[in-house]
Amino acid sequence: MTEKPLILVTNDDGINAPGIRTLISVMKTLGDVVVVAPDSPQSGMGHAITLDSTLYAERVDFGDDTIKEYSCSGTPADCVKLAIRELLPKKPDLCVSGINHGSNSSINVIYSGTMSAALEAGIEGIAAIGFSLLNYKWQANFEACKSFVKNISENVLKHGLPNGIVLNVNIPDIIESEIKGIKVCRQARANWVEEFDKRVNPQGKEYYWLSGKFVNLDEGDDTDEWALENNYVSLVPIQFDLTAHRLINDLKNWNLK
Repeated sequence: MTEKPLILVTNDDGINAPGIRTLISVMKTLGDVVVVAPDSPQSGMGHAITLDSTLYAERVDFGDDTIKEYSCSGTPADCVKLAIRELLPKKPDLCVSGINHGSNSSINVIYSGTMSAALEAGIEGIAAIGFSLLNYKWQANFEACKSFVKNISENVLKHGLPNGIVLNVNIPDIIESEIKGIKVCRQARANWVEEFDKRVNPQGKEYYWLSGKFVNLDEGDDTDEWALENNYVSLVPIQFDLTAHRLINDLKNWNLK
């Protein structure tokens, strides 16, 4: 008999989030599943890791004895590190992160704990995918995500991914019959125009609330933002090598001493 693939499941919304429960239900159909996820929401943590305090990983039971699940006190990147080094019997064949409650398209990938977990797996040479639904509500309906999550995951298990590359998948918040398909695309050039709401607490100390507006600066029809606006699932291959290779030769011609 062919051995089932070992699949690590994680997220940044916490182990109780509906998104990860949906992701687990799909992964169960594809292989043996181990879950290592934060014990509380870790959205916007990026690739933060725990250095100055202890980490805990506690076995938890969601009523399925075929799956090992661990609730971790750390960040999404911590979860992947701890899973690989301590909790898994071997290196997983696939790591999936999500399904995130909210978009991780365009510049959002930089801040995303969901995608940082996937990138951490990629650093370890593990094929990895981050999945997100464009709905920030806790009660979001993830039903339309299932077939696309399964299809993309099956393809990654079959074909693999090059070293250093992971997939960023965003799914529009519409019913499945309205989704036109999967569009392989690039990350749109966009950013957040941010503001801070300055207030004063009852003790007279100033504090700030971050707010802002997402602005798409990219008019291309080959971007993740275009795909999502036009009812496609966006699939962007991303990498953790941040080197601007095209500038290297120019910099060598500077008068650097």
